[in-house]
Amino acid sequence: MAPWPSSSLSCTTCSCFTTWTPLSQCTRSTKLPSGLERLGTGLSSRAVVLARVRALGWHGPLLALSFLAFWVPWAPAGLQFLLCLCLYDGFLTLVDLHHHALLADLALSAHDRTHLNFYCSLFSAAGSLSVFASYAFWDKEDFSSFRVFCVALAAGSGLGFVGATRLLKRRVEAAGRDPGYPALAVDGSLCGEEPLAGGEEAGSITLGQYLRQLAHHRNFLWFVGMDLVQVFHCHFNSNFFPLFLEHLLSDHISLSMGSFLLGISYVAPHLNNLYFLPLCRRWGVYTVVRGLFLLKLGLSLLMLLAGPDRPGLLCLFIASNRVFTEGTCKLLTLVVTDLVDEDLVLNHRKQAASALLFGMVALVTKPGQTFAPLLGTWLLCFYTGHDLFHQPPLTPVGSAQPWPEPPAPPPAQAPTLRQGCFYLLVLVPITCALLQLFTWSQFTLHGRRLHMVKAQRQNLSRAQTLDVKTV
Repeated sequence: MAPWPSSSLSCTTCSCFTTWTPLSQCTRSTKLPSGLERLGTGLSSRAVVLARVRALGWHGPLLALSFLAFWVPWAPAGLQFLLCLCLYDGFLTLVDLHHHALLADLALSAHDRTHLNFYCSLFSAAGSLSVFASYAFWDKEDFSSFRVFCVALAAGSGLGFVGATRLLKRRVEAAGRDPGYPALAVDGSLCGEEPLAGGEEAGSITLGQYLRQLAHHRNFLWFVGMDLVQVFHCHFNSNFFPLFLEHLLSDHISLSMGSFLLGISYVAPHLNNLYFLPLCRRWGVYTVVRGLFLLKLGLSLLMLLAGPDRPGLLCLFIASNRVFTEGTCKLLTLVVTDLVDEDLVLNHRKQAASALLFGMVALVTKPGQTFAPLLGTWLLCFYTGHDLFHQPPLTPVGSAQPWPEPPAPPPAQAPTLRQGCFYLLVLVPITCALLQLFTWSQFTLHGRRLHMVKAQRQNLSRAQTLDVKTV
């Protein structure tokens, strides 16, 4: 793949912010922030998709390389960890942003979007199987075999990004050349012509004006409030899942079983979505997500009433709580694509600001990721007095006790810590579910309103295509 000129690089990140004005001025049109619009002026929907595909073709292999940089020593340990963490998080953000935005750009109908999300979950589950393969190479005394595995994994991921983006690029270009080719987008915008370079420009808006538009987007505000709680709950589970296994189930499951549960928790949410996405096509995403919130609340209340002394039920609850929570996060991508459509219709845009809206959702919900481990640790310390970071060293079971004979069991703090983990396990999902049910009940982009938004966006897309063909 040939290197891009600097102007092309700029367009990949900001092409979603640009628009153009057709000859028939039947509606008021706006362009997104003026500081960004000039980087991609005149791009059609097909050009935006191609720009995103090219960006994934570059950022994907760089993400794989930044992952590999963690495991190959090339700098002092502290500096290497800091640089690799920044690089990995940066490239992961870019890949996620373009990948999620493609879902809104490639398809318009709920059926087609859930169809794309279905295959995304299927291949994500296949990719997550590498978690189990890694156990065959892991040896904390000798990292050489594990490093070889990481090199193979990074090489396969990088080649996969390059191959997949080239295939998608050929499909989009073929859809643009041949109107009879099965297009990726149901609105046919990928088959449309490029807009004329010298067309009349629409009035631009500043970043502050765009943010004020979002501040008046009622469904966007209720959604990010709900998603903030969801992101908090997802990262709370991922951070405290090993702690719950250790203090609540260590007497009932083996170490290998704990490792298996930890590994399956990364694969099961994707497999879970293979069942829920067909339900989304039948009943709608709103109804399925509300059902998952009610299920989370019901299971948590049941576990609270059952108590911590039922290991089978406890094991099932810990696993299902993590799987359903992660699965809900993946379904919410479909809701953001609907918000992209509503934003385009409400503000009479000539091009969907998909990447910008996905980025704003990620930015607003980022505190949930940050505060999940902090709040969980503080609640555990507040209730039990047990600090996870400054606890006194405990003598392992079976060794000599530091206090006088006869050897006594660990102090009374141990059962209190177990009780604190249990209440943290069940009360956090109950609180999150109640907050989410309230905010989700205020979200109105479903049913008849969603159908109206889809129809209006489809009409806008057809009007743009007719304007270009007329010219």
